[in-house]
Amino acid sequence: MKWLTILGLSSALVLAGLVVAEEHRDAPAPDGLRPGGTVSQTLPAPPMAGQSREPGREVLNYPEQPPVIPHDIRDYQVDRRSNRCLTCHSRSEAVEAGAPMVSVTHFMDRDKQVLAAVSPDRYFCTQCHVPQTNAVPIVGNSFLTVDEVLGEMAREREGDEP
Repeated sequence: MKWLTILGLSSALVLAGLVVAEEHRDAPAPDGLRPGGTVSQTLPAPPMAGQSREPGREVLNYPEQPPVIPHDIRDYQVDRRSNRCLTCHSRSEAVEAGAPMVSVTHFMDRDKQVLAAVSPDRYFCTQCHVPQTNAVPIVGNSFLTVDEVLGEMAREREGDEP
Protein backbone atom coordinates (compact mmCIF):
# COMPACT_ATOMS: atom_id res chain seq x y z
CA MET A 1 0.00 0.00 0.00
CA LYS A 2 2.84 2.34 0.92
CA TRP A 3 4.45 1.77 -2.51
CA LEU A 4 1.22 2.55 -4.32
CA THR A 5 0.95 5.87 -2.49
CA ILE A 6 4.54 6.79 -3.41
CA LEU A 7 4.01 5.72 -7.04
CA GLY A 8 0.79 7.75 -7.24
CA LEU A 9 2.43 10.88 -5.82
CA SER A 10 5.44 10.49 -8.13
CA SER A 11 3.18 10.15 -11.16
CA ALA A 12 1.20 13.23 -10.15
CA LEU A 13 4.39 15.28 -9.75
CA VAL A 14 5.72 14.18 -13.14
CA LEU A 15 2.42 15.05 -14.83
CA ALA A 16 2.33 18.44 -13.12
CA GLY A 17 5.89 19.10 -14.32
CA LEU A 18 4.99 18.19 -17.90
CA VAL A 19 1.99 20.53 -17.86
CA VAL A 20 4.11 23.42 -16.54
CA ALA A 21 6.85 22.68 -19.09
CA GLU A 22 4.32 22.63 -21.95
CA GLU A 23 2.89 26.00 -20.84
CA HIS A 24 6.38 27.61 -20.91
CA ARG A 25 7.58 25.80 -24.01
CA ASP A 26 6.78 28.59 -26.46
CA ALA A 27 7.59 31.49 -24.19
CA PRO A 28 10.07 33.79 -25.98
CA ALA A 29 13.61 33.21 -24.83
CA PRO A 30 15.83 36.16 -23.96
CA ASP A 31 18.12 37.20 -26.80
CA GLY A 32 21.62 35.82 -26.48
CA LEU A 33 24.14 35.32 -29.26
CA ARG A 34 21.30 34.18 -31.53
CA PRO A 35 18.47 36.73 -31.28
CA GLY A 36 14.75 35.94 -31.50
CA GLY A 37 12.76 32.75 -31.43
CA THR A 38 11.39 30.48 -28.75
CA VAL A 39 12.74 27.32 -27.15
CA SER A 40 10.72 25.03 -29.44
CA GLN A 41 11.35 27.05 -32.59
CA THR A 42 14.18 26.16 -34.96
CA LEU A 43 15.57 29.22 -36.72
CA PRO A 44 17.82 29.13 -39.78
CA ALA A 45 21.52 29.42 -39.10
CA PRO A 46 23.19 32.69 -40.11
CA PRO A 47 25.11 32.54 -43.39
CA MET A 48 28.63 31.16 -43.25
CA ALA A 49 31.35 33.79 -43.25
CA GLY A 50 33.33 34.01 -46.45
CA GLN A 51 37.04 33.34 -46.79
CA SER A 52 39.19 36.39 -46.24
CA ARG A 53 40.57 37.83 -49.46
CA GLU A 54 43.66 39.26 -47.78
CA PRO A 55 46.79 37.92 -49.47
CA GLY A 56 49.62 36.41 -47.43
CA ARG A 57 49.84 35.19 -43.89
CA GLU A 58 48.35 36.89 -40.85
CA VAL A 59 50.65 38.45 -38.27
CA LEU A 60 50.56 36.47 -35.01
CA ASN A 61 49.06 38.34 -32.05
CA TYR A 62 50.98 36.55 -29.30
CA PRO A 63 53.87 34.09 -28.93
CA GLU A 64 52.97 30.46 -29.70
CA GLN A 65 49.71 31.46 -31.43
CA PRO A 66 48.73 28.80 -33.96
CA PRO A 67 48.67 30.46 -37.39
CA VAL A 68 45.28 30.78 -39.05
CA ILE A 69 44.58 28.88 -42.26
CA PRO A 70 44.58 31.41 -45.15
CA HIS A 71 42.65 29.21 -47.60
CA ASP A 72 39.38 27.32 -47.84
CA ILE A 73 39.39 23.88 -46.17
CA ARG A 74 35.80 22.89 -46.93
CA ASP A 75 35.64 19.15 -47.71
CA TYR A 76 39.18 18.54 -46.43
CA GLN A 77 39.34 15.10 -44.88
CA VAL A 78 41.17 15.03 -41.56
CA ASP A 79 40.55 11.83 -39.64
CA ARG A 80 42.61 9.00 -38.20
CA ARG A 81 43.19 7.50 -41.66
CA SER A 82 43.89 10.60 -43.72
CA ASN A 83 45.02 14.20 -43.29
CA ARG A 84 44.52 16.33 -46.39
CA CYS A 85 46.57 19.18 -44.87
CA LEU A 86 49.71 17.05 -45.02
CA THR A 87 49.46 16.70 -48.82
CA CYS A 88 50.90 20.23 -49.01
CA HIS A 89 52.35 20.95 -45.57
CA SER A 90 54.32 17.74 -44.93
CA ARG A 91 58.10 17.77 -44.85
CA SER A 92 58.33 16.09 -48.26
CA GLU A 93 55.67 18.15 -50.09
CA ALA A 94 55.96 21.69 -48.68
CA VAL A 95 58.67 22.99 -51.02
CA GLU A 96 56.97 21.73 -54.18
CA ALA A 97 53.53 22.94 -53.02
CA GLY A 98 54.89 26.36 -51.98
CA ALA A 99 53.30 25.91 -48.55
CA PRO A 100 54.90 26.37 -45.14
CA MET A 101 56.07 23.09 -43.65
CA VAL A 102 54.45 21.83 -40.48
CA SER A 103 56.33 23.22 -37.47
CA VAL A 104 59.09 21.04 -36.01
CA THR A 105 57.11 21.06 -32.75
CA HIS A 106 54.52 18.89 -34.50
CA PHE A 107 57.13 16.12 -34.76
CA MET A 108 57.59 15.87 -30.97
CA ASP A 109 55.64 13.74 -28.55
CA ARG A 110 54.55 14.82 -25.06
CA ASP A 111 57.98 13.97 -23.68
CA LYS A 112 59.71 16.16 -26.33
CA GLN A 113 61.04 13.07 -28.15
CA VAL A 114 61.50 13.79 -31.85
CA LEU A 115 59.45 11.53 -34.13
CA ALA A 116 59.83 10.70 -37.83
CA ALA A 117 56.19 11.59 -38.57
CA VAL A 118 53.71 14.14 -37.23
CA SER A 119 52.84 13.32 -33.63
CA PRO A 120 49.36 11.89 -33.01
CA ASP A 121 48.92 14.76 -30.52
CA ARG A 122 49.32 17.28 -33.36
CA TYR A 123 47.72 15.32 -36.22
CA PHE A 124 44.25 16.94 -36.15
CA CYS A 125 45.16 20.39 -37.47
CA THR A 126 41.82 22.12 -36.85
CA GLN A 127 42.09 21.53 -33.10
CA CYS A 128 44.36 24.60 -33.06
CA HIS A 129 44.34 26.12 -36.55
CA VAL A 130 41.18 27.78 -37.85
CA PRO A 131 40.32 29.20 -41.27
CA GLN A 132 40.75 32.92 -41.65
CA THR A 133 37.37 34.49 -42.46
CA ASN A 134 35.79 37.89 -42.89
CA ALA A 135 33.19 37.20 -40.17
CA VAL A 136 31.78 40.09 -38.18
CA PRO A 137 32.50 39.45 -34.47
CA ILE A 138 29.42 38.34 -32.50
CA VAL A 139 30.58 40.06 -29.32
CA GLY A 140 32.90 42.97 -28.69
CA ASN A 141 36.59 42.32 -28.26
CA SER A 142 39.16 44.36 -26.37
CA PHE A 143 42.07 41.97 -27.04
CA LEU A 144 45.45 43.66 -27.40
CA THR A 145 48.36 42.12 -29.26
CA VAL A 146 51.68 41.70 -27.46
CA ASP A 147 53.07 44.71 -29.35
CA GLU A 148 50.10 46.87 -28.28
CA VAL A 149 50.52 45.84 -24.63
CA LEU A 150 54.25 46.60 -24.73
CA GLY A 151 53.53 49.96 -26.40
CA GLU A 152 51.03 50.88 -23.68
CA MET A 153 53.51 49.86 -20.97
CA ALA A 154 56.23 52.01 -22.58
CA ARG A 155 53.89 55.02 -22.78
CA GLU A 156 52.93 54.59 -19.12
CA ARG A 157 56.62 54.47 -18.10
CA GLU A 158 57.35 57.63 -20.11
CA GLY A 159 54.48 59.37 -18.30
CA ASP A 160 55.90 58.34 -14.88
CA GLU A 161 59.38 59.75 -15.51
CA PRO A 162 60.00 63.34 -14.26
